[in-house]
Amino acid sequence: MRRSHLILALFIFTVLAAVVLFFGYIPARASMLYGPPARALSISDRIEYSTRLLSHGGLLTISMNPNGGEQSFHIEQGEPIFSVATRLEQSALIVSAQVFYDYVVYTGLDLTIQAGDYTLSPAMSIIDLARELQDATPEDVTFVILPGWRLEEIAASLPTSGLEISPQTFIAAAGSPPHVLGISSSTMEGFFYPDSYLVPRSATVDQLLDLIARNFTQHISDDMRAGFAAQGLDLYQAVTLASIVEREAIQDDEQALVASVFLNRLKVGMTLGSDPTVQYALGYDESAQTWWKNPLSLDDLKFDSPYNTYIFPGLPPAPISNPSLGALQAVAFPETSPYYYFQATCDGSGYHTFAVTFEEHLANSCP
Repeated sequence: MRRSHLILALFIFTVLAAVVLFFGYIPARASMLYGPPARALSISDRIEYSTRLLSHGGLLTISMNPNGGEQSFHIEQGEPIFSVATRLEQSALIVSAQVFYDYVVYTGLDLTIQAGDYTLSPAMSIIDLARELQDATPEDVTFVILPGWRLEEIAASLPTSGLEISPQTFIAAAGSPPHVLGISSSTMEGFFYPDSYLVPRSATVDQLLDLIARNFTQHISDDMRAGFAAQGLDLYQAVTLASIVEREAIQDDEQALVASVFLNRLKVGMTLGSDPTVQYALGYDESAQTWWKNPLSLDDLKFDSPYNTYIFPGLPPAPISNPSLGALQAVAFPETSPYYYFQATCDGSGYHTFAVTFEEHLANSCP
């Protein structure tokens, strides 16, 4: 009788030890090695996946190939997690799809893996790779500069660009143009070549400005430089005039004709009389929430600023916007015309009527 009691006690002890092992030690050990389990897992699931992780040994922390190179990997929207795991194994990025699956389900990372494009490496462990798949944010961002924007408008686009550069930092740094431009100026205004730039998300403001400056210089050909010289303009003067043409000529096919009017005026010593130069001088219009106030009042046209080309002859002291390649080419290779005046047509098309004399110009006024 005593022997049967002893056997029963041993059996009960063994069962209790097994219960403690499965409900206590194994989950605790897994939690210590791989972090706490997902809250959504039931007790039985926690025990099951804890057991699986421990049975995988070091497979979670070793890499498929320590010397492996990077490769692209895409996850479709709504793709099942085991499909992702299987493709990772097929791509030789991980040692086992099952080990990856068990880990992400245990930790709950399976619910937060994002669809998108990734750059992965077989040198990464399963744990590192699973964490990498939590953020599909690309390493590069596309930074866009539109033709005719002024410095402040470019800066205002930074907070939504994905770059970690503040508008204030950008504007301050633009006061020291990169040496590659070869200009002596207190502003880079006019030399922000309008384009789409693929920029590393981690780029500094100096790196961004250097990238933009180099793009500008690459687009200014020797023929264009010769064209500027033929008009009696150096590079800085040409960019300044092109910045005015950019704001005046709404239709691209009028840029060369608009440029001819301003060049004709410069040759005879007339003021340019350009509204955009006054708009630039006035700065931000709070009421309309724009940098380009329109229409201008008679008092606006009298605004005392060296940028006001109704008052001061010649070119303004610096560019007023950032011209497109078309506007720059229009200044280098303008049309030959007899015109000294132009004004917007009355049909709202964005085109202009041109005149030789002031009397003709008045006759072209809208009713």
